Amino acid sequence: MTVPDDIDAVAATVGPAPDAVLSEMDRRAEETGFPTVGPAVGGWLRALAGLADAERVFEFGSGFGYSAYWFLGGMADCGEIVLTEVDAGELDAAREYLDRGGYADRARFELGDAIETVEGYEGPFDVALIDNEKHRYVEAFEAIRPKLSVGGLVVADNAIEGPHGFEAVYDRLVDGGDGGRPGDPHAEAARGIAVYLDHVRSAEGFETTLLPLGEGLAVTRRLR
Repeated sequence: MTVPDDIDAVAATVGPAPDAVLSEMDRRAEETGFPTVGPAVGGWLRALAGLADAERVFEFGSGFGYSAYWFLGGMADCGEIVLTEVDAGELDAAREYLDRGGYADRARFELGDAIETVEGYEGPFDVALIDNEKHRYVEAFEAIRPKLSVGGLVVADNAIEGPHGFEAVYDRLVDGGDGGRPGDPHAEAARGIAVYLDHVRSAEGFETTLLPLGEGLAVTRRLR
């Protein structure tokens, strides 16, 4: 990892402790190799939801509900989250986990393309998580942008690394390179992240900061 494992471990220790359901979800991720944000970043998702007084959250990509579970722990009791996933089995697992945590009645489970799904929802949303295909991050941001409340947050995962490496993102974003070597199977993902970061840092009425935990979170706040 670009972020040292020991720093991530300290952040997870200092942050809110996972409950029994989250601990089971962590074991599932470890055993299956399914990528989740992990408890260090999960604690931040909970905190960001609370700091934003979030009542509505939209996720572009939800897997088996790990990030949604963390978000719901920081939201108002009346808060609602929309999960989107293209894998029916993962979405069923998300429903089961959220039900066991007492959150299922505050969640909507949408099977299908996240960007197509958000078109059917009215705003405002207070927080959005972007964790779908990396080359579609800008598309996801533009889809949620007009539906985001003033003061609302767009949180993008894998801003430092993921299937792609940090060096490729750095090369394009900082050094002005092409974001990947010829033949690199993850070049498209690296370019997608670099293009996204460049896009949101220059978006009028928004401000972006980078949280270097896990695989990196880009947090973009709507100012007006």
